[in-house]
Amino acid sequence: MLLREVSKLEQKELKALLDAVAAGEVRAEDAFHKLKMEPFEDLGYAKVDHHRAIRQGAAEVIYGAGKTPSQIEGIARAMMERGQKRILITRLSGEGAEYLKERLPLRYEELPRIGIIGEMPEPDGIGTVVVATGGTSDIAVAEEAALTAEIHGSRVVRLYDVGVAGLHRLLAHREEIMTAEVIVAIAGMEGALASVIGGMADCPVIAVPTSVGYGASFGGVSALLSMLNSCASGVSVVNIDNGFGAGYLAGMINHRRI
Repeated sequence: MLLREVSKLEQKELKALLDAVAAGEVRAEDAFHKLKMEPFEDLGYAKVDHHRAIRQGAAEVIYGAGKTPSQIEGIARAMMERGQKRILITRLSGEGAEYLKERLPLRYEELPRIGIIGEMPEPDGIGTVVVATGGTSDIAVAEEAALTAEIHGSRVVRLYDVGVAGLHRLLAHREEIMTAEVIVAIAGMEGALASVIGGMADCPVIAVPTSVGYGASFGGVSALLSMLNSCASGVSVVNIDNGFGAGYLAGMINHRRI
C-alpha cells in the first residue's frame, strides 16, 4: 500500500484509541466524538482533509491555481501542525512561491510550477516509474508527473525527447521500458508515443496528452483522442496536461502488492 509517514502515525493513533476503548479506558461516546471531529479542519476558505492519508494512503495535495498565497500558506500550516512532513503544492505561480518562501521551508520547481515542503522520501515502491516525453516541449508536464511520483515514494527514470519522429531515440531505451513497473507517456502533437510504448511494455502505460502542437492540435484534443483510440492494450489516459494525475496514479500502481 502507498503509505507515507503521516499515514502510519495517524493509523497508530487511531489504533491506540480503539485499544483504549476495548480496554475500557475510554468511553465509546468519547471516542466517537473524537473521530467525528477529526476528519477535516475548517479554515473558513478551505476544509483541510487530515484523514485522507488514512483513507487513501497519501495525504492531501494542495492545488495552487486559483488560491491566494495566504490561503496556500494557511492550508500548508494546518497540515504541518498535524504532523505532515511532506507537502506537495501543484500549479503554484512564481509570485506565490516567492511569498511562501519567506514564510515556509518551500522548495520551488519553476518549470512544472511545483512547490515542495519537506525532504523527498527514500523510494519504497515495487520497481521503477518511467516518465517519457515525445519532445522537450512536454517536459513541464513530465516534471509535474515525475516529482509527484517521487514525493509519493517512487524511483523515477526520465526519458525525455524520445518521440516517434526519431524512433531510434526511444528504442535506445528498450531496457528501461521493458523493466519498468509503470510508464507515463507524455506527448502532444498526434500523441503517438503512448501507442508505441504500449506495444513495447508489459506494464501499465498512463498516457498524458499535452497542449503542445500547431493550430489543428486544438490545445491537446488531437493528442487526447489519439491516446483514447490507442490500439495498444494496457494504455489508460488522463486529462490534457494532467501530469499530477498521471504521477499520482503511477505511484499507486508502483506500491500495489499482491
